[in-house]
Amino acid sequence: MSELFNGAIKPKSIKTYAFWFLVGSQHLYGEDTLRQVDAHAKEMVDELNKSGLLPCAVVFKPVLTTPEAITRIMREASNAPECAGVITWMHTFSPSKMWIAGLSILNKPYCHLHTQFNRNIPDTEIDMDFMNLNQSAHGDREHGFIGARMRLPRKIIVGYWRDDPVVMQLASWMRSAAGAAFSRDLKVVRFGDNMRQVAVTEGDKVEAQIKLGWQVNTWPVGDLVGEMSRVTEADIDGQLGAYARRYSAPSFDLPEIRYQAKEEIAIRRILEAEGASAYSNTFEDLHGMEQLPGLASQDLMAQGYGYGGEGDWKTSAMVAVVKAMTEGMPGGTSFMEDYTYDLTPGRELSLGAHMLEVCPSLAADKPRIEVHALGIGSRKPPARLVFEGHPGSATAATLVDMGGRLRLIVAEVEAVKPIYQMPNLPVARVMWRSLPSFAEAAKCWILVGGAHHTVFSYDADVAMLEDWAEIMGVEFVRIGDGTSYESLKRELFAADLAWKLR
Repeated sequence: MSELFNGAIKPKSIKTYAFWFLVGSQHLYGEDTLRQVDAHAKEMVDELNKSGLLPCAVVFKPVLTTPEAITRIMREASNAPECAGVITWMHTFSPSKMWIAGLSILNKPYCHLHTQFNRNIPDTEIDMDFMNLNQSAHGDREHGFIGARMRLPRKIIVGYWRDDPVVMQLASWMRSAAGAAFSRDLKVVRFGDNMRQVAVTEGDKVEAQIKLGWQVNTWPVGDLVGEMSRVTEADIDGQLGAYARRYSAPSFDLPEIRYQAKEEIAIRRILEAEGASAYSNTFEDLHGMEQLPGLASQDLMAQGYGYGGEGDWKTSAMVAVVKAMTEGMPGGTSFMEDYTYDLTPGRELSLGAHMLEVCPSLAADKPRIEVHALGIGSRKPPARLVFEGHPGSATAATLVDMGGRLRLIVAEVEAVKPIYQMPNLPVARVMWRSLPSFAEAAKCWILVGGAHHTVFSYDADVAMLEDWAEIMGVEFVRIGDGTSYESLKRELFAADLAWKLR
């Protein structure tokens, strides 16, 4: 995430979250064995934290040997704001009936790490003492049964805990769990309503708050205009200095750029006052405003705020959630819209853009500020950032309200350097190739009800988003390599039956 300007407070950092490491055993093996379990667990936590691969700290907790201790620690984890989830591992055999009461009250994400302390079997040293101590192979199976029997959503990671691929799986799940914690505290400010007559940007805000924690409320555009009137010229000068450090422009002291700075400062002040991390607006409701926020919204997204155009509060919230999950990653995340296609046979590409509001975190090179007429909204020409997105693997995700349930749809794409210069298109743009193919991906997207607005991210992969959806209890649909229209139709039929049975 980018630097913050004018004393702004960015949304809550992923670094504020921690994950508790819970190791199971029992008193059957004696105090010497339990001391070794304790020492091994501490060493594992220390090395995981020193790996540099995890976005959040792992916190050691005393080895759990009784139902009472397990229930107590699960209650503490559930009530600790800084705890974003628990990681369980059975060093020895830990009878799983001891875990029932604790797991039944746990309200935080739950990862079962199936590993063992030693990588190899010590050929000449192995004896019954070693076997009594190192029982993960069947201790974790006992623990796995109770998770399955209780039908608990959980992440299962298998492999040696010192290996980078295993640690990276844990890191990805941590980001998903931190995104869930962020989601449950998320507030979204809607400046006005959504674009008239549009279906997909509608949705059940009460259900969203029950399911996801999102508090979505409306503020009159007049309140924003009133806040803009309190922005001073000195405030604007400070914001222009921030723009100059990050973007290029023939001149930063243009009236159109100054006006965008005024809009940005006012929007941010309202978001901070409300403790909100996302907002939406629409070109159909600009009462008292001279320009639709373009540069203003782009720069706020660069600071980690979520944004959705045309009143799309669901996409706005998801932009904020994905930005929170991927904090510190280099690729970038933005509000996006599928705008038009290049249908050269066998080389089909999508052009993603929006009227103004694409986050500069996607930019291949330094974004430039330009001023052009918008052609919509009946307002003065707004300043905006113009740039090309960089090549790389990415996802395009959308959250839709299917009536009775929410569905997260994630498409795998491959962003490419735009094949045209497009000198007369004064907006930020990204070009990508859809997987498994243009036609199959588009048919599947339309089949499952995917929206025209998405969260486009180089950082959040399918696994990270699927884990978030499972934690939040949201239906998940993937479109990518191996997806076919016919198989997806069958999956949707089965999924509809399953959700109705719930």
